[in-house]
Parts: sequence; structure tokens; C-alpha cells
Amino acid sequence: MKFSGLQILLAILLAVAAGCIGAFAAGEWRATTHPRTLHDFVHEELDLNASQKTQLDQLETRFAVERKELDLSLRAANARLAAAMDDEHEYGPKVAAAIDDVHGRMGDLQKATVRHVFAMRALLDPKQQARFDRQVATSLTGEPGE
Repeated sequence: MKFSGLQILLAILLAVAAGCIGAFAAGEWRATTHPRTLHDFVHEELDLNASQKTQLDQLETRFAVERKELDLSLRAANARLAAAMDDEHEYGPKVAAAIDDVHGRMGDLQKATVRHVFAMRALLDPKQQARFDRQVATSLTGEPGE
């Protein structure tokens, strides 16, 4: 069976159109069923009142500054690890100490993030808190909370 240039072009156009439609549909489905972040969930799904929105904006502003500081600290620890690895070229005492430093900075970031999550939760009413708790569980485990 021989295909003409027009038939091949139509097949390619149909395939591209189908791919675009599929990608769009998948993006829309994901956006409507799974908020991208916990912050998206809080802002888009919890019907916050004006006071909650104001307080949440203040929390987010403070956390953004703290997170930036912690991210920079983690980057610096990673740079020290890279230098230790370049210096020792094996798993030696400098590398081990640098790894511990990186883990400490990662722990600091995780602790600050958890404190921020609880600060957000404190702004919510009990019904919102229950939904928030389920979303946190889903975010942490990848499985729906109970």
C-alpha cells in the first residue's frame, strides 16, 4: 500500500493534534484534582476569609525570607562538601564532616518548613484544619489521608 504525501501530512497533523489535546486534558485534570502545592491547596480550596488571607500572606512573606536564608546555608554546605571531596578524593574525615553539615542544613530547612505548616494550620477553623490535615498527609505520603 502506497501513501501519498497528503495522506502522510494528514496523519502527522492528526497525531500532533491528538497529542496536544491529550496534554491539555492531562494538565486540566491534574490542575483540578491535585493542587500543585500545599500553599495552592490552602489558597484555592479552603475558602479563606479576609483575615485569614492577610495573616497567611504575612506568614508566607516571613517564611520566604527564612527559606531563602536556609537555602543559601544549604548551598554553602554543599559547596564545602564539594571542596572536601575534591581535597580528599575518598570518603575521609573532611567529607564525612561536610556530609553531616549538609544533613544539618537540610534538617534546619525541614524543621522550618514544618513550623510554617503548623503556623498555617493555626490560622484555620476546625473544618478547614481537617481538610488541611488530609492534604498534608497526602503531600507527605503520596496517599490520601483518612
